[in-house]
Amino acid sequence: MNKKLLFFDIDGTLLCEKTHQIPQSTILAIQQAKANGHLIFINTGRPFSTIDSCIKDLQPDGYVCGCGTYISYQNTILYHFQVTQKRCHELIELLNQNQIFCIFEASDKVYFQKDLSDSRIYAFYRAYQQAHFPIGFFDDQDVHVDKFSIQFYHDITPFYQEINNDFDIIKRKKDFSEIIPKGHSKATGIQFLVDYFNSSLDNCYVFGDSFNDEAMLMYVPHAIVMKNGDPKLYEIAEYVTDDIECEGIEKALKHYHLI
Repeated sequence: MNKKLLFFDIDGTLLCEKTHQIPQSTILAIQQAKANGHLIFINTGRPFSTIDSCIKDLQPDGYVCGCGTYISYQNTILYHFQVTQKRCHELIELLNQNQIFCIFEASDKVYFQKDLSDSRIYAFYRAYQQAHFPIGFFDDQDVHVDKFSIQFYHDITPFYQEINNDFDIIKRKKDFSEIIPKGHSKATGIQFLVDYFNSSLDNCYVFGDSFNDEAMLMYVPHAIVMKNGDPKLYEIAEYVTDDIECEGIEKALKHYHLI
């Protein structure tokens, strides 16, 4: 297989966190990579329901969303893991018992608790509203979840112990964690597509900038880290490219002769 599989994180990699736009050099470089026959995938922790329209306008070949819980290719869903409805309601009860603020992330909608008093959760709510992403609430009859994020202000060890058997816990900040169903990550999404295309990891190129990209950056030999990313990630990169606003994606694709 001559075509390569290119996996891109969104924030800080494709989408500038200062301007909230995709640099024109990145748009043109990805268009050229597609024209050269390579496959473009978005690989993100976001659910598909919160993918920006400018990202969709890139017309990628597919998506790995929700840390590998949702995988699509050419508008066809190849894989989708959802937490069972029973477990979903158990989680809501546990969250309430432990006084934890939470966002349920699903491929078609993002669900919030009715209590929006937490400033960080409310900021997400307002941002999603302004972006016109589909929003629901925990008391909706059809509430469901692929993965979720939690905000807390006290020791929640008992909660972690309750979910440890079926979820992995990724601590983003001291008071904020991302909760992923076991067996799923940005790396498992890559492996799924490698198997689907009967390809190899050596044909994969991964572009990221932060520690939520660590799983996929460590999984493939061709790991590209943006210079504007966390310097600690430079150690696991095969290639450190320039900043997102300094043609970083274009320079990396040229470095690997992909464009």
